[in-house]
Amino acid sequence: MDVALISDTHIPSRAQQVPDTFRERIEQADHVIHAGDFDSKGAFADIDALAPQLTAVAGNMDPRIGLSAVATTELGGVEFIVTHGTGSSRGYERRVATTVGEYAETDTAVGVSGHTHEVLDTTHDGVRLLNPGSATGAQPAIRATMMTATVAEGTIDVAVHEA
Repeated sequence: MDVALISDTHIPSRAQQVPDTFRERIEQADHVIHAGDFDSKGAFADIDALAPQLTAVAGNMDPRIGLSAVATTELGGVEFIVTHGTGSSRGYERRVATTVGEYAETDTAVGVSGHTHEVLDTTHDGVRLLNPGSATGAQPAIRATMMTATVAEGTIDVAVHEA
């Protein structure tokens, strides 16, 4: 199963649209995870229309969209816990890993978050954390980034993409 991981699109406040190459990856994925900060109902509707299936959470810039702060989904035997990661950069990894621990039903859950606009693939307190950065390169990002993950039988292989 191919999963597209995106976050922090910030449309229209900081960008006009997701780059075409990323839109193609979103359309071709089996499932899309968006870790918040769509920034508008229109941006949410656009991603929702592109995605074959969508798991999404609200970011700190999404008060009007009506999404929850945390979402969980199991794909290819991998449990994903999705949260925006809102708050100070200090303690970010700890905060996200704690959220994963609170919602996970398995010891191998993967956390997907956004907020920092910086790509991250690390392990904190035994929890793998993925942050795809900003899919539009919204400041403070210096480039547009996203991740794709191939998941099967409980394994995950992640790649970072730049536009």
